[in-house]
Amino acid sequence: MSQQVTTIERLGHRIAERREALGLTGEELAERAKVEAGYVAYLEGRAGLPLREALARLAGALETTVEELLAEPPAGGGPAAAHPELVVLDEKESLRLLEPGGVGRIAFDGRYGLTVLPVNFRLLDGAIVFRTSPGGSTDEDLRTGVADVEYVVAFEVDRIEERTRGGWSVLVQGSLHHVTDEEERAAAVATGVEPWAGGDRGQYLKITPTRVTGRRVDPGT
Repeated sequence: MSQQVTTIERLGHRIAERREALGLTGEELAERAKVEAGYVAYLEGRAGLPLREALARLAGALETTVEELLAEPPAGGGPAAAHPELVVLDEKESLRLLEPGGVGRIAFDGRYGLTVLPVNFRLLDGAIVFRTSPGGSTDEDLRTGVADVEYVVAFEVDRIEERTRGGWSVLVQGSLHHVTDEEERAAAVATGVEPWAGGDRGQYLKITPTRVTGRRVDPGT
């Protein structure tokens, strides 16, 4: 089932949990939020059919699929906002945007030339931490083979706000090294970074920034 469905269901569960923690009924929440009680019930998945089944039935009636109903256009495919402004972000604000972690893209000169790969990352004292497979292609490509000589890499993270035609991007440039020191590894493990790709990805890598820059597209009014 589409990821959008899972996201909607998670939202419904969180709304219900928070409402119950506050001791509110659905009607009381609706009144407080100035929305229809039926809408609250819909979001919490309590109105009629479960969301997954309802979407499947609607898709069947429309002779299409749930994935087609929920499909979104490619990010950035629409026109620019009416009065956009490009805002330069300082290092402090750029690092603040990276604090939650997520998915970024590492760029480096690999054995087959310039390479860009997505990885799950976390921030550790201003440095980027991610994991890869020991002895794998990324692990090997990022070893210089010379003691105390590290690769210079770039790391990019962005968020696109399709509805507003806005968003931001942050570029980190710096040196990368393989985490081998026990104390440093313990700190890297403590970040909780988990690769979505799964498998044995026990080699921690750390990018120490020498330059951090950011940009934000403010769609204006």
